[in-house]
Amino acid sequence: MANPMTIPSTLKADAPATSRKRAARRSNAAPTITDVAREAQCSPMTVSRVINGEENVREDTKQKVLGAIAKLNYVPNRAARSLAAGSQLRIALLFDNPSASYLSEFLMGALEEASRRDIYLVVQACENTAEAQGVIRKLIDGGIEGYILPPPLCDDQSVLDLIRSSGGIAVAVGPGRASGSHGAVLIDEFQAAYDMTRHIISLGHERIGFIIGHPDQVASGQRLDGYRAAMTDAGLTINEGLIAQGQFTYRSGMVAAEKLLSAKHPPTAIFASNDDMAAATVAMAHRRHLDVPNDVTVCGFDDTELASSIWPELTTIRQPIREMTAEAVAMIARVHKNKPRTARAKAEQLTLAYQLIRRNSDAGPSLASSFSKPPGSP
Repeated sequence: MANPMTIPSTLKADAPATSRKRAARRSNAAPTITDVAREAQCSPMTVSRVINGEENVREDTKQKVLGAIAKLNYVPNRAARSLAAGSQLRIALLFDNPSASYLSEFLMGALEEASRRDIYLVVQACENTAEAQGVIRKLIDGGIEGYILPPPLCDDQSVLDLIRSSGGIAVAVGPGRASGSHGAVLIDEFQAAYDMTRHIISLGHERIGFIIGHPDQVASGQRLDGYRAAMTDAGLTINEGLIAQGQFTYRSGMVAAEKLLSAKHPPTAIFASNDDMAAATVAMAHRRHLDVPNDVTVCGFDDTELASSIWPELTTIRQPIREMTAEAVAMIARVHKNKPRTARAKAEQLTLAYQLIRRNSDAGPSLASSFSKPPGSP
């Protein structure tokens, strides 16, 4: 499933036939670790370190390598040799996530576990669920047996049905609407959002803004419900004007934050549904000459690399993204090993623990913020 490589323009039509044949063979070959290194502008040794999960690689370099792996659909040579021998489980990780930080963790967990188990792993981008249909059919034809499906792919019933009808194994990472997967690895999205909202309330905030994630993803609704429930249980009024729609992207976070901070009575705290939108909220606050957290508290969700690389560092919910994809690989391996005994077995659901990580982006409401309270409010 490698992307076709362009024959070098330096190869002329009158070149020796042997040279042309060699070039043609190279153009049809699977991408190598050298191709990945060239695409990521680093050494093959660095690519190897990333694949093997070693820690001594800079974060920006690691993300370039992961991006190159995804773009070229690269798999290690050892895996390719085992595949040729017909002895290796083949899994595809499909993704469509606008957050580069989230994607980095998502890929690393799967790569590390697949390498440890000697599993052939294909990383494939899908722009939308309609495109996923064609991609999955090609993967089925290529002998792929297991599929890791993050949102929104795990929301699409036709995707699950196609995989099941082919005899494949589908595992969702995160909550989804579609039924019929062999398992799911997730956290309690509702409770995590509830806990973060209660934390913000405990600091003394009452006007708490919320930025919703992508409207087509189940997790977005669950996080919104957690926020609403926490506000209600604390006896606070939910102001619909302090709830803004986002898309899980940085840009959508900027737009939503501008709307909230431009309100006649803006919130003293904003809880964004992921770190990208929370980071955008911090940037928008700074653009409006507001201090975070003294003028406005900002909290996120996921605890990606971005959360600790901006200033102030984000208070956020740590979702164990890397561990979730690793568990998804392990789950597919278990189902595959136990076939056909598990053909009618109940789908496995693994709920991992989350953690509220407190950093520098939250504080109690400041005196400056209190001046913007509506008349008659406490």
